[in-house]
Amino acid sequence: CFPAVELDPHYVRALLRRAELYEKTEKLDEALEDYKAVLEKDPSVHQAREACMVSLSLLKGKKNHLHPLQICKLKDLGNLVLRPFGLSTENFQVKQDSSTGSYSINFVQNPNNNR
Repeated sequence: CFPAVELDPHYVRALLRRAELYEKTEKLDEALEDYKAVLEKDPSVHQAREACMVSLSLLKGKKNHLHPLQICKLKDLGNLVLRPFGLSTENFQVKQDSSTGSYSINFVQNPNNNR
């Protein structure tokens, strides 16, 4: 229970604190939801953007196989973080090296022209 958020669901500082608490107690899905809510209310909150990236990494590490719906949610979150910069997840091309299993990420200036 987090009374400040219940009293005012738009209170960014309370959402950030609750997200930090969720993160510390390994409730990563809940933490991501709060960080996403913060970014929707105020995209300039650097702490929320950075925490989203860390939480996404932790969440991905815990779950080796993501359900397609989870992938869609992660893309939505990525787009939310990238939107203030005029970018989207479509601007990045991910390729897996079959010999090592590692990934490389390349920036694509005009993603719609490369299809």
